[in-house]
Amino acid sequence: MNNHNIIGINGFGRIGKLTVWQLATRNYFHEIVVNIGRKAGTSMDDIAHYTERDSTYGSLHAFLYGRHSAPVIREVDEKSGTLRIENTLVRFLRSARNPAQIGWQDHHVGLVIDTTGQFMDPTLPADAPGGSARGHLEAGAEKVVVSAPFKIKDKGRPMPADAVTTVMGINGDDYDPRHHRLISNASCTTTCLAHMMKPLLNAFGPQRLLSASMATIHAATSSQEVLDRLPKAGKTDLRKSRSVMNNIILTTTGAAEALRLVIPEMRRIGFIAESVRIPTSTGSLIILVINLQEALEGAPLNRNMLNDVYRRAAAADPNGYLHYSDKQNVSTDIIGGPKAAAVIEGHETHTRTAEIAVDMDHVPNLPADLAAALKDRVIRVPVTQAVVYGWYDNEMGSYVNMLCDRSISVFESLLE
Repeated sequence: MNNHNIIGINGFGRIGKLTVWQLATRNYFHEIVVNIGRKAGTSMDDIAHYTERDSTYGSLHAFLYGRHSAPVIREVDEKSGTLRIENTLVRFLRSARNPAQIGWQDHHVGLVIDTTGQFMDPTLPADAPGGSARGHLEAGAEKVVVSAPFKIKDKGRPMPADAVTTVMGINGDDYDPRHHRLISNASCTTTCLAHMMKPLLNAFGPQRLLSASMATIHAATSSQEVLDRLPKAGKTDLRKSRSVMNNIILTTTGAAEALRLVIPEMRRIGFIAESVRIPTSTGSLIILVINLQEALEGAPLNRNMLNDVYRRAAAADPNGYLHYSDKQNVSTDIIGGPKAAAVIEGHETHTRTAEIAVDMDHVPNLPADLAAALKDRVIRVPVTQAVVYGWYDNEMGSYVNMLCDRSISVFESLLE
């Protein structure tokens, strides 16, 4: 049992800093220990400067209290490596980069949020070269929440029994505090996608969903380059070495694979996921295309019926993770809030119903007696194709908000 109201964060990049902001708004932990793992700037004043300001979300005090408020960072102490945000003490560690060497136990840290994006393989041991998520456990933490999907490098190895992937509001209860020590919070895209798919599965069942595909129009991330740069040795994706400011860049996403972990029914449905990076700082969009087999009775699925599915799901969501909007939004409308996994753009929902011709001579493994009984070799099946748009703030408003919800719930399990 952990009786210290302290949380650790490894990494102080985009997700790490915004997690500090988000936790500061909640006033839940009396201390946050942030491992930077290296010297930063010339003093603690420079770290405070970075903490206070953000090019996307503005200043910390305006985020907390509005633009007429005064700065909230005070008591910056070089010797102790600390600063205070209102009632929350933030302590910075600036030496160890390997999780096993951080020494969380010295700071009474039971839960660590790893935001580095570097330690995503849950099968690696604590002493793996270059470090691993399990190193945090070796260093004294009891649980680790990873702010990225797990990626097992050795594809032949199964997911360890003490590791689980969850999306709050979808399969958050899959986390079992008795068994799980490593918890992936999936990705921002998977989080939005899961909250777009779940209402459809609840409304129609997986048997009616014939196939689905999605493309995320995604804001830039720190994995991209500001200006064109020669790729590092071994890099196969040459496009991420091109300027993020000047290009629309095709890339990949692991959302389809992660979605099957948090919604097992998706394993029965053919699914493709693609990603396009665009030159914006945050605010992303999923374009979801689904094909549904029509029911034998009743009117075919239409735009209003589909929007009603999302309206009802949003109204019934106790956490407010799913929002429905009839407004005509643009990406900046999503930045910073509402605190939602997905905001459905109902104004742009579209459906088309048509019959598709299925040549039974090309259906594999068709029983011979059934084939002989068919009068027509071509069967026409009514299918509706639907397009649904879902916005998400891939940084603060969606992902970091839900990352903190996940982390606090895990922390509370340590108190039981």
